[in-house]
Amino acid sequence: MDLTVRDVAGLLGESETTVYRWAREGLIPAYRVHDQYRFNRVEIQEWAATRKRQLSPELFTPAGAPGRGLVDALKRGGVHRGLSGSSRVEVFEALTMLPGIPAAVDRKLLLELMVARESEVSTGIGDGVAIPHPRYPLVAVADTPSLVLAFPAVPVDFQAPDKKPVTVLFLLLTPTVRAHLEMLSRLAFCLHDAEFRQMLRPETTDAAILARLGELESKRDARAGRPPPGGEKAH
Repeated sequence: MDLTVRDVAGLLGESETTVYRWAREGLIPAYRVHDQYRFNRVEIQEWAATRKRQLSPELFTPAGAPGRGLVDALKRGGVHRGLSGSSRVEVFEALTMLPGIPAAVDRKLLLELMVARESEVSTGIGDGVAIPHPRYPLVAVADTPSLVLAFPAVPVDFQAPDKKPVTVLFLLLTPTVRAHLEMLSRLAFCLHDAEFRQMLRPETTDAAILARLGELESKRDARAGRPPPGGEKAH
C-alpha cells in the first residue's frame, strides 16, 4: 500500500476531502493502516481506467521504471480476430489457447487467475473494451511483457460500467508489478485517444494499429520527458 490520500488526490485532480469520502463509502479501493487510508498503485490504476479517468504518466509511473513499449509487446502477443465464446469464461478459455501466449505460461493456471480476477470486479472498462489480466503478474513470462489484442466473434457481456458488450479485448501479461503498472498506464493513455478507439475493429490492419500505438506512445513519452521505448531521447 504505497499511496496516501494526498497522493491519490493529486493523481486524480480531486480534493483530499473527496478521496477520504470515497474511501469511507467504499467507492475507491482503500485499506486502513494504523487509522490511515492507504492505496495500492495497481488497484488505483485499474479503478481510474474503468472510470475513464486519465492519470498523468509522469506522476503515476514509478520512478525509474524501465520503458515498456506497447508496440513491441503487441508484436509478441499478436492481433487475433474471430475469438470464439459467448461468455466471459468461454472467451477467456479461447484467449489462453492463442499462439500469442508465451510458451512458458501455464495456460490452465492463467485461465484460473483470469476468472478469479474477473469474479472480483469486471475488467470491462466501457466503450466495448475489456482489459482482462491476472491479479498478480505472471513470473513465467520471462523478462518482457506481452499484449494480446483479440476481437470476439460475437459481442460478450462483461457487465461493464456502461453496460455495453465487449468487442475488444486486451490481455496483459507482465513479469513484475512495475511492468504491469507501466503497461497499464501506457494502454490507458492510448485508449483515451478517440482515433485509436475508432480503429479497434477487426477490419483494421495490424500495421495500422501498431502505427497508431507507436505515435501515441511517442506522444506520451515526450509529455513525460522520457525517451521512447527502446530508443534514446532526441536532441
